[in-house]
Amino acid sequence: MSSSDSPSPDSENTIPPRKLSDEDQAKVDRYLKSGHNDVERKPFRPFLLLGIILVVLTVLSLLSLFIARTKGVV
Repeated sequence: MSSSDSPSPDSENTIPPRKLSDEDQAKVDRYLKSGHNDVERKPFRPFLLLGIILVVLTVLSLLSLFIARTKGVV
C-alpha cells in the first residue's frame, strides 16, 4: 500500500462541495428568513398526554370487562 492510497489527515475536515449555486442558496436563505415557515406551537405537555392515555386505557378496560360479563366469560 503506497502513501497515495491512504487518505490524508486533512480529508476528514474538508468541506463538501456545494450543491446549490449562489443564486439558489440566496433564494433559500431569503425564504428561511421570511418567517413563512415558522409555526407557533403550544409547549409539549407530557403529563396531559399521559393522562389521556390512562383515561383511554381505563375506558377500554372497563368496556372489555362489561362485554366479558354480559357474555358470561367472567
